[in-house]
Amino acid sequence: MGKFVIHPILQEIAGIFIRHGKQVFLVGGAVRDILRGEKAQDWDLATDALPQEVISLFPRVIPTGIKHGTVTVHFKGRSLEVTTYRTESGYHDGRRPDQVTYTSRIEEDLSRRDFTMNAIALPLPQGPLVDPFNGIADIRSKLIRCVGNPQARFAEDGLRPVRAVRFAAQMGFEVEAASLAAIPQALHTTAKVSPERIRDELDKILAAPQPSRAFLLMEKTGLLELLLPELALCRNIEQKGFHRFDVLDHCLLACDAAAQEQAPSLVRAAALLHDIGKPATRARDPLGVWTFYQHEQVSAALSRELLSRLRYPHGVIEDTVHLIREHMFHYEANWTDGAVRRFIIRVGEENLSNLYQLRRADAYATVGKALPRDFLLPLIRRVDEVLAKSRALSLKDLPVSGKDLSVIGIKPGPLMGIILSQLLEAVVEDPALNNKETLLEIAGNLNQRYA
Repeated sequence: MGKFVIHPILQEIAGIFIRHGKQVFLVGGAVRDILRGEKAQDWDLATDALPQEVISLFPRVIPTGIKHGTVTVHFKGRSLEVTTYRTESGYHDGRRPDQVTYTSRIEEDLSRRDFTMNAIALPLPQGPLVDPFNGIADIRSKLIRCVGNPQARFAEDGLRPVRAVRFAAQMGFEVEAASLAAIPQALHTTAKVSPERIRDELDKILAAPQPSRAFLLMEKTGLLELLLPELALCRNIEQKGFHRFDVLDHCLLACDAAAQEQAPSLVRAAALLHDIGKPATRARDPLGVWTFYQHEQVSAALSRELLSRLRYPHGVIEDTVHLIREHMFHYEANWTDGAVRRFIIRVGEENLSNLYQLRRADAYATVGKALPRDFLLPLIRRVDEVLAKSRALSLKDLPVSGKDLSVIGIKPGPLMGIILSQLLEAVVEDPALNNKETLLEIAGNLNQRYA
């Protein structure tokens, strides 16, 4: 390989190590990405300097993982993980080594890494690449291959199988046969990994250009049943009508479609999970046709359980579940403006764009063909027209409040809440009523009716 352009900050850091008689290498994903012609996102360094020596070289160092030989150096606005060359042994928790032994050779340090493409070191400030496991050749062949024995690598760290399938989706690589075959034997180790770490990998899969590559590999190796059992149950659940695919392939295709539309993560997650309630709701009607009544409600409930299990933030869970619950809307041209406003209120104006993306992904995944150019356009135009006429969609948009109702003799309590809700419903149906005088008159009449 030719020479690489080294960032000036890395050159400066390297100079500090070299002046103190220490080696330093750029390692891990940064080297892999450089070799793929991509921009290196994170800079991880390996050195023969001991952690305490690294701490002495720089003014701002955080001992983030000093037990395992890693510290974080803050230098000119950058944060870099710096790890002393080491070997590892014992992995009782399926994630971290029980014992770390420092070594003087970069090759020994590289031998503990997960995949050959991540086991290449670039000497700083310059020098020939160190590639003891032919990672460069595997990058050229677009192969994800374990360093050494795949069973041993996966037994050390249960997250590695998930990382393998994630890399496949992110980079369009294939997982080498022996490495793929070793994943099923490591499921008991993967089961020990914290939900948060699995969640982080799932987020990276969802952000990939084609998430289904990872999920299909997960299904093939048993990872899907282990980590996302609700989704795994969708295999061989045949559907009715225009559907060309079983529920699992439909969900994966919808997720890919959302990715192609560059939808946000929560839309991709909703696309992946939007039909996981179908296995539980499937039944045959009198004509023998499969039905899935209320599957969107069951899908929403199951998705909440799944996302909670993976420790997603509450707001992310609620937003994703809401999209899933609302994905089965059916717009017709004869909807009144009031019906359109009720649709907006139910969905939430702030969620409309996400729901449109989810619906497009769902529709595409029904037959796997491009949608008509005007798909959803009539609804979108109606929504825009209705919003242009009136944005009175909640109680805060009314010109009257509980205080105003108290002035005309309506006491605070359940009845006041009922009357305010009915005022909003009246305005939703006819925005012309949304003025203070009219609404107070309506409120007075309602109060007399309920008295």
